[in-house]
Amino acid sequence: MANETLATPERTKKPKWLRVKLPVGKKYTELRGLVDKYKLNTICTSGSCPNMGECWGEGTATFMILGNTCTRSCGFCGVKTGRPDTVEWDEPEKVARSIKLMNIKHAVITSVDRDDLKDGGSIIWSETVQAIRRANPNTTLETLIPDFQGNEKLIDRIIEVAPEVVSHNMETVRRLTREVRIQAKYDRSLGVLKYLKENGMRTKSGIMLGLGETEDEVIQTMKDLRGVGLDVITIGQYLQPSKKHLPVKEFITPEQFKKYETLGLEMGFMYVESGALVRSSYKAHKHAS
Repeated sequence: MANETLATPERTKKPKWLRVKLPVGKKYTELRGLVDKYKLNTICTSGSCPNMGECWGEGTATFMILGNTCTRSCGFCGVKTGRPDTVEWDEPEKVARSIKLMNIKHAVITSVDRDDLKDGGSIIWSETVQAIRRANPNTTLETLIPDFQGNEKLIDRIIEVAPEVVSHNMETVRRLTREVRIQAKYDRSLGVLKYLKENGMRTKSGIMLGLGETEDEVIQTMKDLRGVGLDVITIGQYLQPSKKHLPVKEFITPEQFKKYETLGLEMGFMYVESGALVRSSYKAHKHAS
C-alpha cells in the first residue's frame, strides 16, 4: 500500500516510454539540499520516484510514518516485511517540521501496515495530521492510509482530522488480490473507501497494471471504485522491486493508459491520472482542489 518503489531488475528490458528523465530545476535542487542536510525522510527519495522533480517543483512531497517495516508481505511491494520498530511518539512533530523546512504546499502522508498495533497506528496518524496543521496551516493534506482491517472506529480517527483527500489503494483487480496483496481483501478495501465517502471525505485510490490482469478486469475494478463514490483514481505500471517480488507480466502501452483515462472520465471520476509512470501521489496537489 505504502510502496512507491520504482526499481526494476536490469534483466527486464523496459520499453522507451518508461525512460525516466533526471530531476532538474531550482526548486528541486533547493529541496534536495534540505532533505540531505536535515536527513528528512520522504518516499520521493527513498523510493526513487520518477516524478520527484516535477512534484517537488509544484511544492508536493510524500512522507512515510510508523517506520519502514511492514507487518504484511505483499508480492509487489519493496518495503521491508517483519517485526516493526517501536512507535516513535514524537514522529508527528518531526514530520510537521520537515514539511515546514521544505516549505511544502501539499503533503501526502502514507505508512506501512501496522497490524501489530491495537490501534493499527491510527493514533499516530491522527496526531501527525494535527501536528502538520499546527505548524503548516496553509499546507493541504492527502492521507494514503492502510485498510485498518476495516475497523470503522480506527478509520474514524482519520475522518475526524479531515484531510483534504483520503486515499486507500486497491492496487490490483479482484482476481489477483490474494496473490498480489495477500493479507488484504478486495471487498474490505472497497468498504473502507465507501465508508470514507459516506462520511464526507474526498476519496482516492490507485491500481497498478502489468501483473496479468485483463482489460475487462481493469474496467470492472474502475466501475467498482466509482460504485462506492470514488473521486480520484490513479493507474500506473507495475515494476518489479527485486527478484523476490512478482514479475512484470506485461508493459502497458501509452495508448492503453489513455483509453483507461478516457473511460474513467466518462464514468464520472473527478480526476483520472493514467500513465506508465503514474504513482499514488502523482499530481496530488491538484486532487485537493
